[in-house]
Amino acid sequence: MKYVVVTGGGMSGLGKGVTSSSVGVLLQACGLRVTCIKIDPYLNIDAGTMSPFEHGEVFVLQDGGEADLDLGNYERFLDVTLTSDNNITTGKINRTVMEKERRGAYLGKTVQVVPHVTDEIQDWIQRVAHAPVDGKEGPPDVCVIELGGTVGDIESCPFVEALAELSYRVGDFCLIHVSHVPVLSAVGEQKTKPTQHSVRTLRSLGLAPNILACRSNSPLEGYAREKLARSCHVSSGSVLSLHDVGKNVWRVPILLRDQKAHEAVLRVLNLDVKEPDLKEWTARAELFDALVEPVRIALVGKYMGLTRINKDAYFSVEKALLHASVALRKKLAVDWVPAEDLEDGTAQENPNAYKAAWNKLKGADGILVPGGFGDRGVEGKILAAKHARENRIPYLGICLGMQVAVIEFARSVLLDMQDANSTEFDAETKNPCVVFMPEGSRTHVGGTMRLGSRRTYFHHNDHHDVGCMAARLYGNVSYVDERHRHRYEVNPEMVARFEEAGLWFSGRDESGERMEIVELGEHPFYVGVQFHPEFKSRPGKPSPVFTGLVAAACGQLESVLQQSHGESNGFEKTDGVGKVVEK
Repeated sequence: MKYVVVTGGGMSGLGKGVTSSSVGVLLQACGLRVTCIKIDPYLNIDAGTMSPFEHGEVFVLQDGGEADLDLGNYERFLDVTLTSDNNITTGKINRTVMEKERRGAYLGKTVQVVPHVTDEIQDWIQRVAHAPVDGKEGPPDVCVIELGGTVGDIESCPFVEALAELSYRVGDFCLIHVSHVPVLSAVGEQKTKPTQHSVRTLRSLGLAPNILACRSNSPLEGYAREKLARSCHVSSGSVLSLHDVGKNVWRVPILLRDQKAHEAVLRVLNLDVKEPDLKEWTARAELFDALVEPVRIALVGKYMGLTRINKDAYFSVEKALLHASVALRKKLAVDWVPAEDLEDGTAQENPNAYKAAWNKLKGADGILVPGGFGDRGVEGKILAAKHARENRIPYLGICLGMQVAVIEFARSVLLDMQDANSTEFDAETKNPCVVFMPEGSRTHVGGTMRLGSRRTYFHHNDHHDVGCMAARLYGNVSYVDERHRHRYEVNPEMVARFEEAGLWFSGRDESGERMEIVELGEHPFYVGVQFHPEFKSRPGKPSPVFTGLVAAACGQLESVLQQSHGESNGFEKTDGVGKVVEK
């Protein structure tokens, strides 16, 4: 097993996740099998209880693990399926060490950070690194490990020590250090001192970089490259420029390839493989840059922030929209609409924000309401669902977005249910359209939801002579496996009445009692899903329901539905960038 470790210095937010993913893509393109591990030094067991404002979205893995959004980057870039073990946290390591101590596994020794915690980290890494993640037999060739946080942080010290020990234990170990090379406006030149100090800190902790990945606004100048090579004791060919590529992160692997980054990595790992083949990846990146005709999707969310849009809270949703838009040859334009700004209270308190939010909603080609927790902004989401239903605007509701669509229908169409609600928001409602799942925990929030991959079976509509939109998008299969993260569900006791009124539950779990997909038959595209399809969307293999939304928004839905009979992902077989190669 070969190891590539990516660390960061100076500051957070440098793009270590995209760098790690891009290195993985480059190694895959050389014919190597790649797996990934993300180390998060926080004390939490996982990301499941963290606020989206602070930490961004919680990415749900196939086995139900709640992880950092960087694992979503790995899965999308490398098209692999990771597990919760691919995300190591201080909380997980400490829990494992303490469980061993209670069992007497350390034979009476004093349990210490070194060697017990550092050994546990190394054992975890080596165990997970050998697990296949690409559906093939046998272990991968290379494991890319990203160390979260910034080198020198007190919480990451045990992990840095463990990685230093691992480098001697395994031998084939390449360290890539990501650091910032700023340009001071008063001077106008790239300054290398922050990177020099960052590398000095790294060396003082027992690790020496083999490659420097320098983040900057513009390409790294020759003088800066030579200065860094000399002061940080690496060759000039191992100083990489990771300058800004705009919104097209698919350019990053190409940027690395053009600087022969693969040669630098392979040389350290003692590997002799073919040159990287990035034809498909390059075609997709060029297609992205060439798109002109826009499709506008209003994303109505609650985790928007007060001073700036917190896009990380909906990271996978935005990426899934992008995958679908590129496949349909449209330039994605997301209008971020804070759900609270659609509510009547905002009209009184901040009329400008109210007007701006409604102008975005009314100007959109399609509306997407994603998941969320808590009652703040829910009435705004309900208003968005109502606007889409009444004005026949394509609508996709995910998790809570499906639930608010059901609540809105009950309030507006079933005339005796104007007070319909979810028990999450009103425990005393007389018409509970959405209820707490019986197997859920009311005392513990971490890891207690309905999580991970679950099967949804498509159901025939007995009340209306229309086909199942979702089933057609998925290629007319009988069932589909998608990832979930929820505590509340549509009240099964009310389903019959909803369906009699025209709201059809076209997807259910294996028992037939838990509602997974809802559709409005007389609407051009009005679909809600209890699961999170964004987590399995990939470049070149977009999520079928996201494709349906974008296709409906740009007038291509019938074409997509006609094609979908040949492939279960809703498309004809393509070369990964949308060109049909087989029907």
